[in-house]
Amino acid sequence: MAKKPKKGEGEAEDGEEGEAPAEGGGKKKLIMMGGAAVLVLALGGGGWFFFLRKKPQQVAAPAPVEVAKPVAFVDLPDMTVNLSVGQDRPQYLRVKVALEVSDTKVADQIKPIMPRVVDAFQLYLREMRPSDIEGSAGIFRLRDELTRRVNTAVHPARVNAVLFREIVVQ
Repeated sequence: MAKKPKKGEGEAEDGEEGEAPAEGGGKKKLIMMGGAAVLVLALGGGGWFFFLRKKPQQVAAPAPVEVAKPVAFVDLPDMTVNLSVGQDRPQYLRVKVALEVSDTKVADQIKPIMPRVVDAFQLYLREMRPSDIEGSAGIFRLRDELTRRVNTAVHPARVNAVLFREIVVQ
């Protein structure tokens, strides 16, 4: 006859087999939940760090204050030219112009070649029509074109702007 297993041994074996999966599954769930909690906390902390935290005040040396270099002005002689109007009565344009340059060295470079600058202005202004210089837009276009022409005439040097002191169309 076969021996019957003892109840204590059978129950212990069944209990161990039954408990082992229950304990292993419980540990896995616990580890997964703990890992998910750590991941959520890490993502939340990273989001706060990049988006919501106040930026620390940078205590850097104050930005150097740029000292504006004094510019120099070169006055051109007054120019009076007749405008291109066709067969009607003649119309004249009288302008007083100053050239803005970066410093006095550039002004000294421009003064010897002033006849070239005046010639470039005269040639351009004689081709102007009264309608070309009407309104502020016409004056801005005239200023830009004269600046381009004077920079071509004084090439190694550079003129920052052509400034009108007076403009009269008669």
